Amino acid sequence: MHVTLAEELMLLSLDDESGVAKDGSGAGWAVAGGLLADLALAGRVALDGGRISVTDRTPTGDPLLDERLERLVEWVGRKGPDRAKATDWLTKDHATAVRATVQRLCERGLVVEERHRLLGLFPVRRYPEADGSVERELRGRLAAVIRHHETPDVRTATLIALLHAARLHGLAFADLPRARVELRFAEIAAGDWAAESVGQAIRNMHVAVAAIAAATVATTTAAVTAVS
Repeated sequence: MHVTLAEELMLLSLDDESGVAKDGSGAGWAVAGGLLADLALAGRVALDGGRISVTDRTPTGDPLLDERLERLVEWVGRKGPDRAKATDWLTKDHATAVRATVQRLCERGLVVEERHRLLGLFPVRRYPEADGSVERELRGRLAAVIRHHETPDVRTATLIALLHAARLHGLAFADLPRARVELRFAEIAAGDWAAESVGQAIRNMHVAVAAIAAATVATTTAAVTAVS
């Protein structure tokens, strides 16, 4: 079964038994970056100087990617070529991208939606694993590259670069020393394996994550100072 980078990232993020997302914020950025990278790999979008352009409106045949492509066509058309910044798109899209990706995993039968009420009041949705075959294959590919130092193909290298940029090393290898995983991820992310548009998609996701993190720290510091 072919799955998108976004779906692979979401499978790594969701706890198999509880269905709760691990590191949901970071995973959201990675999922949005994965969708953009997949569209770049498919030749549907290009990134140049941090700006997005739609180069081919032809559907890819994948419902998740085609929905994103339609949204991008509308957004880029409204923004104009000079203002269609990849970081702005990722900031706008990351929450919606997660919902769309989880829905697609449910449609494929890879996870199942469970609805609960927290404290009997607040609705909560969780997505435990229903079919683990895709995630097992995925983790096998990652293990071959990280544990056994095999050379990754372009898609696996792209996935690792997305995980590295979003600092989600633990999602793939919680049992290994973080420093070891980070070092290998960084080595792969720095490799000359990706087309320029794919590399830019990942770099822009990294920039967006860093900007949001810095803004959050600044806001928190200001709030603490005000209280003090």
